[in-house]
Amino acid sequence: MTTYTSTLRSLSAVALLSFSMTALAADIDINADENDLAIKGYDPVAYFTEQQAKLGKSDYSATYKGATYHFASKDNQERFEANPTEYAPQYGGYCAFGVAMNKKFDTDPEAWKVVDGKLYLNLDKSVQKRWLEDTAGYIASADTNWTNIKLVEADKL
Repeated sequence: MTTYTSTLRSLSAVALLSFSMTALAADIDINADENDLAIKGYDPVAYFTEQQAKLGKSDYSATYKGATYHFASKDNQERFEANPTEYAPQYGGYCAFGVAMNKKFDTDPEAWKVVDGKLYLNLDKSVQKRWLEDTAGYIASADTNWTNIKLVEADKL
């Protein structure tokens, strides 16, 4: 009976550890690195308040949908915490042009645009240039596509 109890405890510990690790991971619809850092550490609020891509500091951080966001100031951190959906990038931080093409691509935090109060990121500046040729059209396509792909792993698309 002792071996049975020991095995049961070991299995319970493994299951709990597995659950804990999963609970800490960024949601599937959020683009984050292996450390669950979103937007490569850039401050999502600064795009709106300073109209620039600004690297945040780990001293000012918040978690949203399992991902960690960094901020340039305590004020920006507090703004985000009060209303993360207002500042978090669209499509979980995946490339807006990619989502319009039914794909989930990483982004360059320097390739961004705020449109109608929403933050959009692109893979890089060359992709952004193409996206800017028909921003409204690509947003419409991406909005439609996102409902179908947001819960699909990027490498499965």
